[in-house]
Amino acid sequence: MFARMFAPTLEVSAHCDLPCGVYDPAQARIEAESIKAIIAKVGDSDDPDFRTRAVIIKEQRSELVKHHLWVLWTDYFKAPHFEKYPQLHTLFNEATKLAGATGTKGTLDGAVADQLLAKIDEIAEIFWETKKA
Repeated sequence: MFARMFAPTLEVSAHCDLPCGVYDPAQARIEAESIKAIIAKVGDSDDPDFRTRAVIIKEQRSELVKHHLWVLWTDYFKAPHFEKYPQLHTLFNEATKLAGATGTKGTLDGAVADQLLAKIDEIAEIFWETKKA
């Protein structure tokens, strides 16, 4: 009995908080694509009610982009990833700011949406590299 109590325990580790397959930067990209589409539609409309609803939805989608990026940043990527890809913290910081009040949440500039999509693509490229390892 004592032998079992003092036997070495099995040590396990994982690269993320949940089993593989639950994290994907595509979630952030889908929301960012919808932001870009909304910005285009708002620019094409003179209807103030439509524009108001569209801006509200755009702001909600911007929050979702930030949420999906934060989940990747804080739950999926771990210290070894940040060591191998030292630009990751900067990429996530820039991407979440591009989705924030000074980014797509606070503007109707399609170029900002394009910048956000480009940052998400950079993050996705690194993400998929880590999945191959």
